[in-house]
Amino acid sequence: MEIILPQIDLKSIAPILVLSIAAILVLLIGLIPNKASKSLYYYVSFLGIVAAAILTIKQFDNNSVSFNGAYIVDNFSIFFNVVILACSALVILLSESYIKQEDINFGEYYCLIMFATVGMMIMTAGGNLLMIFLGLEVLSISLYILAGFKRDNEKSVEAALKYFILGAFITGFLLFGIVLVYGATGSFDLQEIASILKADGSKILTDPMLLLGMIFLIFGFGFKVATVPFHSWVPDVYEGAPTPITAFFAAGPKAAGFAIFFRVFLVSFKELDLHWVKILWILAVLTMTVGNLIAIKQNSVKRMLAYSSIAHAGYIIVALVACNNMAMASVLFYVVAYGLMNIGAFSIIILLGRKGEENTELEDYAGLGFKHPLLAIVMTIFLLSMAGIPPLAGFVGKFYIFSSAMKSGFVVLAVIGVINSVISVYYYLRVTVFMYMKKPNRDFGQLCFSPYLILVLLLTLWGTFQLGLFPSNLINIAERSILILQ
Repeated sequence: MEIILPQIDLKSIAPILVLSIAAILVLLIGLIPNKASKSLYYYVSFLGIVAAAILTIKQFDNNSVSFNGAYIVDNFSIFFNVVILACSALVILLSESYIKQEDINFGEYYCLIMFATVGMMIMTAGGNLLMIFLGLEVLSISLYILAGFKRDNEKSVEAALKYFILGAFITGFLLFGIVLVYGATGSFDLQEIASILKADGSKILTDPMLLLGMIFLIFGFGFKVATVPFHSWVPDVYEGAPTPITAFFAAGPKAAGFAIFFRVFLVSFKELDLHWVKILWILAVLTMTVGNLIAIKQNSVKRMLAYSSIAHAGYIIVALVACNNMAMASVLFYVVAYGLMNIGAFSIIILLGRKGEENTELEDYAGLGFKHPLLAIVMTIFLLSMAGIPPLAGFVGKFYIFSSAMKSGFVVLAVIGVINSVISVYYYLRVTVFMYMKKPNRDFGQLCFSPYLILVLLLTLWGTFQLGLFPSNLINIAERSILILQ
């Protein structure tokens, strides 16, 4: 039997190659017995991400399919990859002062961030289920280690262990789901699966093996984007992980998770939408409601933002349920807005922390509006954006998502989403009340205003206002990016 090897297209994977080379280079720099070499970790990592981003942007509107359809370069994957690379770059900037403060300035830290980014980029461009799984595992292994990178901190070690155990368990469901889908269709390729389901009529669409496989895929992807009831790892990991990595968890992996959620279900399982829409409708309601209600009771800002991220995942699932052009474009807009306001909020948390004392309790923010009014104003802006207050980016994102649900006839779901958004205002404003209406009970001391951290704050603050006041540019790009899924 003649074996035909797939054509290797290095141009399509150039951003991934550049990022992988940069990650390996950082490890090699670690072999140099010189303290000055540690500063190279930061610059090599950041330049590697910037170079990968430039190559990715140049691929826009130049669609290609390589490696026998396993790797797809289209505007949809390019959009998400640019967002992921931007989040990684901002996290690298945040990390510069934090890891020196916490004495964890090791090359492995930057290397793992870059390999996690590689995993996310493979996920978003995956053209078959095995490629998506490969990217998912590269991402997961990197995140397991990053979550427990503060080895001397009990919460960090606990976070890594919990995430690893639950992640390994859910990987079994994901693999079983992939196997069942393959057993029912005879293919791992997303486009081929879609063609088989469209051509074979009602018989295969009611195949229990296929339906069970689809449900297990929902379990696997739902864990990555933190939907209820697969959310239990989120608060502990957010609280225990180094704060820049918490910001990374909140932005990059969530964007990649929703990218594969949309690609798999809107491309491969489009013919099964009568089944998965009902499941996701329930998941959306549970995720929004549980996330918001539990967030109300949190006294830790990091845990509050963790449950907030769960609720935001529910909002995005509303768009997946709506499944129209506006809904798909709104998701692309929302992941950008969500990433900006979350990274901005975690920047403030990093700035207020000290070595060994992250100061993430609500009481630690008491009086911040009097001691550091500018920081309090910036934090308030990010929180109000998450709550969906105009004219900020969060409001526009929620407006598009709920409007798309109404347009598709899911009025009840949209109303539940709006009610949950109103509930969230309480716990976001609760932080503001502590900052402006409580007397300070600790000395904030001399804050370390790293120039890179200030740059992140300025970029995220500008982006939050820019997307809120002038959303049309990003919406237009998002609409061009989703054409491949229509």
